Amino acid sequence: MSGSQTTFALNTETAIPAVGFGTYLISNDDAEAAIRSAIAAGYRHIDTASGYRNEETVGAGIRQGLDAEGLTRADLFVTAKLWPGNPAWGDAPKTGAQTIEECDASLSRLGLDYVDLYLIHAPYGGDRRLEQWRALLDLQASGKARSVGVSNFNESHLDEIAAAGLPMPDANQIELHPWSQKPGLLAHMAKHDIAPIAYSSLVPLSTWRTEPGQDSAKTDEMKADGTAFRGMAEKYGVSEAQLLLRWGVQNGYAVLPKSLNPERMRQNLDLFSFSIDDADMAQMATMDRGDGVAWASGDPSK
Repeated sequence: MSGSQTTFALNTETAIPAVGFGTYLISNDDAEAAIRSAIAAGYRHIDTASGYRNEETVGAGIRQGLDAEGLTRADLFVTAKLWPGNPAWGDAPKTGAQTIEECDASLSRLGLDYVDLYLIHAPYGGDRRLEQWRALLDLQASGKARSVGVSNFNESHLDEIAAAGLPMPDANQIELHPWSQKPGLLAHMAKHDIAPIAYSSLVPLSTWRTEPGQDSAKTDEMKADGTAFRGMAEKYGVSEAQLLLRWGVQNGYAVLPKSLNPERMRQNLDLFSFSIDDADMAQMATMDRGDGVAWASGDPSK
C-alpha cells in the first residue's frame, strides 16, 4: 500500500492522502519540474499557499503531471492557503470579501476550478478571524473548496470558532515531529474531529533547512542531537526521513515531505512497507521538546 492510496477522512465527502508533496521554499525555477516529477513518482496530494509565491508554477506542474500520467483533476488532492494578513507586518487582516477574492486569485494562479482543502495559513486575523472563517465556510458551500481548515491555530483559536457556534475546521496543519508532539492541542482537536496535518516533519534531520536563505531556527543543542534517529532507521532498513515520516502517518497525521530529488521523492512516499514497533514508538514519545521551531513569526495569537 502506498502513501498515495492511504487516506485520512476530513469530512463525509473528502479524504486526504496520507503523504503529500510540500512546496514551501521551492522556487519558481524549480516548481514546475518538481511537481511534474512528484506526480510521476506517485504523489496524489500537493500542498501550496499564496504565501509561497509559487502558485502559478505549481499549477503549471500540476497540469503537466496530470497530462503525462493520464490522470484527471479528480485524481489529485490540492491544498491552498489564505494569507490572512498580519498587522505586526503592517499587513491589514483580510475581510470576508477579500478572503473570497484571495481564494479566487489562488484558483486563477493555480489554473483550477476548486481546491480540495483551503486553509487559513495562520491566526493573524485578530478581530477578523471569525469573518475569515465564515468566508471559508462560504467557499466550501459554493464548491470552490471541498474541505476547509486552518493552520498554526492553537486551542484558544479553535475555541473562538466553537464559541461562535460555527462549524469547526476539517483540519489544522501544524508543526509535528518527535521533538514537537503537541499532545494537548491534538487531544483538543480530536474532541472536535479536526484532522491533524503535519508540516516540517523532518526538523530532527541534520540536513533540515540548511541551504542558504532557509533560516533554520534550530538551537545548537538540536543540531548536536541530529543523529538521534539514525540507529532506528538502520534497524528498519530505511532512511531517517522515512522513519520520521512514518512516525507521522503511524500517529494518524498526513505528512508533507519536500524534495527536488526524484529518488528521494519516491523514498519519502514509501512509508507503508514497514512499521515502527511499539518499543520505538514509545521511545519517540519521550522525545517531545515543546512547541517546535519552524513557525518563528512571533506570537500568532494577536
